[in-house]
Amino acid sequence: METLLWFCNWSTLGVCAALKLPQISVVLGARSSRGISLPSLLLELAGFLVFLRYQCYYEYPLLTYLEYPILIAQDLILLLCVFHFNGDVRRAAPYIIVCVSAWFLLTLQQWILDLAMNLCTFISAASKFAQLQYLWKSRDSGAASALTWSLASYTCAGKNTTLIDGVSPVVLTRFVIMLALNIWVTATILHYRKTDIKSE
Repeated sequence: METLLWFCNWSTLGVCAALKLPQISVVLGARSSRGISLPSLLLELAGFLVFLRYQCYYEYPLLTYLEYPILIAQDLILLLCVFHFNGDVRRAAPYIIVCVSAWFLLTLQQWILDLAMNLCTFISAASKFAQLQYLWKSRDSGAASALTWSLASYTCAGKNTTLIDGVSPVVLTRFVIMLALNIWVTATILHYRKTDIKSE
C-alpha cells in the first residue's frame, strides 16, 4: 500500500509539472485561444492562489502543495497566450497585479484566509462550470485540450489517494468535486470535438 501511495504522490507531482503544457502547446499551434474560457482560467488561477496560500500559511507538508507554484506559473503563461491571441497582451497586467496583491492580502487576518479557503472549492467549481458553459454556448471545443483536462482529472484522483489520511475534510472534498468536474469538462470537449469532425 505504501508503494502505491508513493507512486500516486510522485506521479501526480510529475503530471502537474506538465499539466498545462498540452493546452499551451495547442493554443500556440492553433494561434488561437478559441475554446478557452477566460473567466474559467481566471477563477482557476484564483483557486490555485488561495489553496497555495492556505497550505503555506498553515505549514502543511511541502508535498501536499508542491505542484501549485508550477500550476500557477503555467496558468499565468496560458493567460498571457489567451490575451495575446485575443489581441492585447497588456490587458493581462491588471489581472496579474490582482493575483500578486491577493497573495499578500489573504494573510492580513487569519479569518480572511480561512474564509477564502472555504470558498476555494466554490471558486474552483465555478471555474469548471465557466468552461462548461463556454463549451455549451459555442458548441465548439476549439483549442481546448482534452489531454490537459484528463491530466487534471488524474491529479485529483491521485491527490484523493494520497491525502485520505491526515487531511482536513475541506481539502479532501475539494479534490473529489474537482475530479468529477474535470471529467465532465473532458467529456464535453471530446463530445464537441467529435461533433466538429462529423460536420467536416
